[in-house]
Amino acid sequence: MILVDTSVLIDYLRDRNSEVSQKVQFVLDSGIPYGINPFIYQELLQGVRTEEEFNLLKRYLDTQRFYHLRDERESFAKAARIYFDCRRKGITIASTIDCLIAQTAIDNDLLLFHNDSDFEKMAEVVKLRFYVV
Repeated sequence: MILVDTSVLIDYLRDRNSEVSQKVQFVLDSGIPYGINPFIYQELLQGVRTEEEFNLLKRYLDTQRFYHLRDERESFAKAARIYFDCRRKGITIASTIDCLIAQTAIDNDLLLFHNDSDFEKMAEVVKLRFYVV
């Protein structure tokens, strides 16, 4: 099963001919189980430009499978630990939300499908598994 990151879904929604979009289409056409989490949901919705886009995207996203953190308190601590451990190794992670997305993948034993270098950096200090076509 796959957790599809915001970075991938933005690429897919903006340009269906990109390499990333073709990989998303492969997932869809192949029936590979995938989903998002509440953080990805929020990031996508906050990026729209019009009321119409917001409503259309919300209706679509509301039909998707949602993965959640296993334990709200402990999972948040583990996400903070990812950030902390990266910083101690001199690795800068630009987004706190990305740590929560990574922890969602870890908590649910999911492959993370992303187009964001922060996740590659995190993988240097935590076991993240990636979806690669």
